[in-house]
Amino acid sequence: MLGHVARFAKIQRVVVKYALEDLFLDNSPARALRYLFVLSPTRWVSAETRSMPRGQRIRLALEELGPVFVKLGQVLSTRRDLLPDDIGDELTLLQDKVKPFDSELARQQIETSLNDSVEVLFKSFEMAPIASASIAQVHGAVLHNNTQVVVKVLRPGIRETIGRDISLMYVLANMVSAVLHDGRRLRPKEVVAEYERTIYGELDLVAEATNAVVLRNNFKGSKELYIPEIYWDMTRSDVMVQERISGIPIRDTEAMQAIGMDMKKLAEHGVEIFYTQVFDHNFFHADMHPGNIFVSRDTPDHPQYIAVDFGIVGSLTDEDQRYIGENLLAFFQRDYRRVAQLHIDSGWVPRDTRVSELEAGVRAVCEPIFDKPLSEISFGEVLLQLFHVARRFEMEVQPQLVLLQKTLLNIEGLGRQLYPELDIWATGKPFLQRWVVKSNNPKTVIKRFVDQAPAILKAMPEMPMLIHDYLKFQNQAVNYGAAGHVGKNTMLELPQSFALRSSITGASLVIVAGLLGSASMISADGDIAWWIGVIGLAGVGFLLAGLRRR
Repeated sequence: MLGHVARFAKIQRVVVKYALEDLFLDNSPARALRYLFVLSPTRWVSAETRSMPRGQRIRLALEELGPVFVKLGQVLSTRRDLLPDDIGDELTLLQDKVKPFDSELARQQIETSLNDSVEVLFKSFEMAPIASASIAQVHGAVLHNNTQVVVKVLRPGIRETIGRDISLMYVLANMVSAVLHDGRRLRPKEVVAEYERTIYGELDLVAEATNAVVLRNNFKGSKELYIPEIYWDMTRSDVMVQERISGIPIRDTEAMQAIGMDMKKLAEHGVEIFYTQVFDHNFFHADMHPGNIFVSRDTPDHPQYIAVDFGIVGSLTDEDQRYIGENLLAFFQRDYRRVAQLHIDSGWVPRDTRVSELEAGVRAVCEPIFDKPLSEISFGEVLLQLFHVARRFEMEVQPQLVLLQKTLLNIEGLGRQLYPELDIWATGKPFLQRWVVKSNNPKTVIKRFVDQAPAILKAMPEMPMLIHDYLKFQNQAVNYGAAGHVGKNTMLELPQSFALRSSITGASLVIVAGLLGSASMISADGDIAWWIGVIGLAGVGFLLAGLRRR
């Protein structure tokens, strides 16, 4: 309890030091609370920090509050839909460079987790850390077979620190909801909950190692991206050992240019890797900031990226993947009605949104952007502008898209830094076109359908009762309609019900035949299975058409 009080007192001091009470309470229903801070001694010795731009004040306050709040700021920097541009831009500057903890504590934790001394575990071990971040720090080591590795160790007591600070964040989130006009729209409790899931996910190094293995397998043999090897026999939830890589930090453009690195190809490969992960693998590294990316020195004429730190990864549902791919294509074809319809179909905006109104809002945002040459258009800029439009249409921010948005912004910014003339559209368009063709290929659709056959067949015995209940409900809706009594069209509706029942029965038989035939024959004769699958899909269409008419 005393620890919580002391921590809250520090937060209050930092709030006053950077004039955040004025920032958050101005023009709010609780603005009178500002006067509670007037007598704080911190206020009168902080004139310099209190006069800084608001974005800078927020960033510096988070840095002063420590690694857990720094991580929160990094998460917030991805939620540009919730932030004014000046604050969002400033939060993107938050770096994960944190003062290292005592190396002796790191040594003790490694020995406890791996149940042996570092002298036995390693041929040599570097006590001075290579890198230090908010969650963990990294030490170099050499295995007894002379393999160079790095050892990642969680900060001692980090779980307790995170638990304490998150509980205080929820208190602050409730206060923000109560006192700010935009409190409900900003959804501070949901933001803290999202942050809690993200940061606790990074505390399990076994999960991070698993992510690394998946990415490594996905890019096995790739000349564009290399993922270091994980040593499972020396990996635990709080310690991870992986191959040590030797590359040029992505920020060091001078070093890359000095060895003749093809910067244009390097930038293009970054975009290609992004699209490959999202649309081919549906599993992407979602923390691709410059500190986690290196470039191999070995092939400067065909640059190869090296990625590290796999605590945050993302994937999409099939539906979200399809909507995103089609949205990106629709944007650059300037088909704003299609963009609006996709937003409604996907549920990203309320179902009762008028397509024409959303189309007009999207057009107003995109047309000025698309007046530029395609090579100068920023995907990130389009996204951010669309978020502003979405606010007017009560768009609920989709958590599953947040990591994708963050990754896209990182990749785009990095690519433009490496090669300012990078045409992101020209690089990404072939991937999108191939993906759309592949995802709409009849054989792909039918294979997906056949893959679901066991689940459908398992549910098939329940179909007659479901159909019966549906027909009964429909007849009741007719008979006890808006007038509240038996409808005069009852007799006219009955033949339609029988017709519908016949349609459903016939379609069901066709579907079952198609599923059984496809499931049993797809391994023997792909073409026959393909045609039977077509028949099955025709049955589905027949059924849906009957339901729609009904």
